[in-house]
Amino acid sequence: MARILIVDDDPAVHDSYRMSFAPSEDAAALADLAAQLFDDATPDTAEPLRLRLDHVHQGEDAIVAVERAVRDDQRFAVAFIDVRMPPGIDGRETARRIRAIDPEVQIVIVTGYSDFSPAQIARVAGPPDRLFYIAKPFTADEVVQTATALSHRWLADRALANTRATLAAKIDELEEQARELAANESKAIRLANRDPLTGAPNRLAFLRILSEQARQPGNFAMAMIDLDRFKLINDTLGHLVGDELIRTICAILIEQVGEDGFVARLGGDEFGVLLRADHADEAVMRCERLVRACSGDLQVFGHPIQGAASIGVVMVAGEGGRESVDVMRRADLALNEAKRSGRGVVRLFDDSMDESIRFRRRVEQGLTHAIANAELALLYQPIVAQDTGALVGFEGLLRWNSPDHGTIGPATFIPIAEESNLIHDLGDWVLDAALAMLGEWPGQYVSVNFSPRQFRRQNFVGHLVEKVQRAGVAPDRLQIEITETAIFDDAERAADTLYRLRQMGFRIALDDFGTGYSSLYNIRKFALDCLKIDRSFIDGMGRERESAAIVHSIIHLARALRLQVIAEGVETEHQVQALRLAGCSHLQGYYFARPVDGATATSMARDGMGRERATTT
Repeated sequence: MARILIVDDDPAVHDSYRMSFAPSEDAAALADLAAQLFDDATPDTAEPLRLRLDHVHQGEDAIVAVERAVRDDQRFAVAFIDVRMPPGIDGRETARRIRAIDPEVQIVIVTGYSDFSPAQIARVAGPPDRLFYIAKPFTADEVVQTATALSHRWLADRALANTRATLAAKIDELEEQARELAANESKAIRLANRDPLTGAPNRLAFLRILSEQARQPGNFAMAMIDLDRFKLINDTLGHLVGDELIRTICAILIEQVGEDGFVARLGGDEFGVLLRADHADEAVMRCERLVRACSGDLQVFGHPIQGAASIGVVMVAGEGGRESVDVMRRADLALNEAKRSGRGVVRLFDDSMDESIRFRRRVEQGLTHAIANAELALLYQPIVAQDTGALVGFEGLLRWNSPDHGTIGPATFIPIAEESNLIHDLGDWVLDAALAMLGEWPGQYVSVNFSPRQFRRQNFVGHLVEKVQRAGVAPDRLQIEITETAIFDDAERAADTLYRLRQMGFRIALDDFGTGYSSLYNIRKFALDCLKIDRSFIDGMGRERESAAIVHSIIHLARALRLQVIAEGVETEHQVQALRLAGCSHLQGYYFARPVDGATATSMARDGMGRERATTT
């Protein structure tokens, strides 16, 4: 229904309006015409528009009526106003005041003679698209058609305004959610990078800074510090004293190292330190100062404690391409040597400490023959949709059955292959084997890990396109798994590579998310399909609030960016339920199936695995 206001001082004119709007056979036709003009509902499905007339004889009465209609939210759609209405205010002034009260009302000036030109009236009662004119004497059709058409327009404008208001409210809501997401991300990053006991950076932050420092020019030293006899202090004086001792030693180290170094608590009573040092003697000298600083008489909660610490240190050449985990392993070997040497001393790493170096050399030699001797095997672990339990894909996992060393996991031989060109040969073998399996599966995809060195390979995109074309496989059935290190070593180049891969149809997954140093703000510029949450966070969900908070934040923020989330290392029903409540889209782990050979994977793929857990072990 639309309300029509009639303003005229002549009662006979009011009678003419009433007769004009009286029901007639033409009413439905007029409604049809207006509906067609304003794209309204068709006459077959909608009732004709009903018009309600309100009559006043003076301009002041019209103003009161409009004020009341606005107050009650029963506004007029159209006002027909006579120009001359003695003895009160004229139609021009009436229109001006009505427009000030209700800017949306459609005004129709009705007069046989006017003291004002249309331009003069428009200046005070415009805008022009809401101001119209009818000359007296008018016909019934003229008045009714005008009222009907303008009422439909008024209703359409109201609906559009409501829609805009709803959209504006929704935009405000989304912006508020974006602010909350940014705050949650910032909180998650702080939780992920800070030690809750000392407030110092934790192992994750230390690995990030160590990786960054290793890419910079110049030498530096990495030291690992362990408190001597800490377990005895904890057992005899209690954990409160032990925790306070940890905080005290951390404060001493931060003060001694200064702004040109970096201190982190790695866990327990162990600290990691980065020091500026041009050569080994300088590094050892600075570490000996740290030992002395930690070895004084300390008072902790009134208990006298003789502090003591051992340090293992390794020199690192900047831009040497050495992995941060390998640097820490060498520092740990040096620390073990320091403890074996009587504690309270500093030991510098050298190759004689590392039997594993010789082992690595033997592994590298064995890898050169592994492919030709058919010693490699590719296993497949299912990836399951959380909501349906459907088997949507597999992750390909490489294994090496060495005749000399037995079964060797990828965590051992992949870093060795990464240091040489063997990684490309291994990667091509894995890719060919995985693509060959896709022909046996009804529609699942295969997810293949690519190391940073593979990702930086010349013409990496063209190489993958050639591989899938030769295998006769659609690119969207191959998911490329890369680590944060691979994309942040050269972010601009990585963004271009990922964009071209996505353009070709490949799926992109960021593996082990949360263990590196990216944030969701940074990864928005990369073409990704999903994030894979590292198994360490999934394993810690039931024990550590920090892990649960990080998992929830990653899922929430990833969903806001329309990325899928795959939780790795799911092993228990409790983890499944927690991840389901958090909104994780896909799950992977021993709870569903251990990695299986190709034949078993094909059988599972054809069965779809369904909602129930696979029994394969």
